[in-house]
Amino acid sequence: MISVNDVSLQYGKRVLFDEVNIKFGAGNCYGVIGANGAGKSTFLKILSGDIDPNKGTVSIEPGKRMAVLKQDHFAYDEVPVIHTVMMGHTELWEIMEEKDAIYAKPDFSDEDGIRASELEGKFAEMDGWNAESDAAALLSGLGIDEADHHRLVKDLNGSQKVRVLLAQALFGNPDILILDEPTNDLDIHTVSWLEDFLLEFKNTVIVVSHDRHFLDTICTHVADIDFGAIKLFTGNYTFWYKSSQLALNQRNSANKKAEDKKKELQEFIARFSANASKSKQATSRRKLLDKINVEDIQPSTRRYPAIIFTQNRTAGDQILQIEGLSKSMDGKALFKDLDLFVNKGDKVAVLSHNSLAVTSLFQILNGEEQADRGEFKFGQTITTAYLPNENEKFFNSDENLVDWLREFSDGEKDEVYIRGFLGKMLFSGEDVFKKANVLSGGEKVRCMISKMMLKGANVLMLDEPTNHLDLESITAFNNALIDYPGTVLFTSHDHEFTHTVADRIIELTPNGCIDKMCSYDEYIQSESVAAQREKLVS
Repeated sequence: MISVNDVSLQYGKRVLFDEVNIKFGAGNCYGVIGANGAGKSTFLKILSGDIDPNKGTVSIEPGKRMAVLKQDHFAYDEVPVIHTVMMGHTELWEIMEEKDAIYAKPDFSDEDGIRASELEGKFAEMDGWNAESDAAALLSGLGIDEADHHRLVKDLNGSQKVRVLLAQALFGNPDILILDEPTNDLDIHTVSWLEDFLLEFKNTVIVVSHDRHFLDTICTHVADIDFGAIKLFTGNYTFWYKSSQLALNQRNSANKKAEDKKKELQEFIARFSANASKSKQATSRRKLLDKINVEDIQPSTRRYPAIIFTQNRTAGDQILQIEGLSKSMDGKALFKDLDLFVNKGDKVAVLSHNSLAVTSLFQILNGEEQADRGEFKFGQTITTAYLPNENEKFFNSDENLVDWLREFSDGEKDEVYIRGFLGKMLFSGEDVFKKANVLSGGEKVRCMISKMMLKGANVLMLDEPTNHLDLESITAFNNALIDYPGTVLFTSHDHEFTHTVADRIIELTPNGCIDKMCSYDEYIQSESVAAQREKLVS
């Protein structure tokens, strides 16, 4: 379907790709993974023709159409929403425009009639008569109200624009679909709709995403970018991660017999294949997994941060009590009369349709904002560590990272000790002497995690902790919170992160809250929760 032949790309001395050869077959969904800066988005741009490699070619099977999720949110500002979607099928749109221009001529000639007849034939072959209704169905599925379908794109908010561009990429059943972070700004219901759409999609999908649940649901293969090469693996992200970690552990165990290694990997494949039979994509994935050769599984060379949260002091039984807490913004309630008792060891996912509600609650609990009314009280033994959604104010400094982190150390100030916490977050060698004010978004979050580990708190509060992190850091962070013995309050759009960490769900609404002791998946599937939410919102 689409082949990459001897592709190389280099910026100065930095080699992103070195003679890459890979084929993407029809009917498969490929998740492209790699550390931050590995070149995932750049690789998609090479596939789509937006970037030319220094060497090599990309070839597409003749007659096949490619669609790409556009990243420019302003390119279609003066275009009606429904037309923007239909413009995703370039050939069909050009036929429609030419056809309309001919019919609008005041001096319609015989030649015009012949040309119009040709265009009408092509239009019918492309199912053009259903184009507008198909575009409308995509928009509605992605959460764009019918009343907005004929507005100009510029009149939509940022989240709505993302959905329109996604509908544009999906429109017209393209043979090859290229998606870069398609779940950004989508709520859980829209992501679920997109998962179902892609599971039914019969053609080739190539996608970059940091959402592991999304990758696990839709992907039949993983394309791993590492050290300038791209290796293809059968299975979804979790299968790739667990099998590569198992292979790595076996490689590091020098005394393990080769036969034992092979047996353990075979048992793992069998277990995963059995679990795949319960997934939405059961049939195709199980067939693929059944064909895996043990020798195909290789350890990953990817580096994972060592995120370990410890408690300098074990918490007592009194953790946090909230009574009658309310907060409004611009005259609208974010949450109202919140009563909450947090138990020792609770891992609470705090949800809201309005992300400002959760951020405001965390800011109030950390003394950065005042509630309109109500009060809260932490227990006497409690120490807290907070990871805010916005961290810019912490990095307005030209100090190096060692000196930056040293400022947050209440006790040990030794450089070796401080560097140890930075090293755990993959800042090694000369990296620790970077200036705080030149860090990337991902580096800043990793520094903030170092700061949290340094504190040794027994209550953690995390506002969208996976933002800006790569899959390796998200996975390590996820595992650290599962193992953490203390209490956690957090919010995240990462489905897998939320489901595997939380044992209690609290949803804030303008008229109260829903409080359930359950997993995230149980919560979103609960009919009683849906009824309670509808009652609170109405």
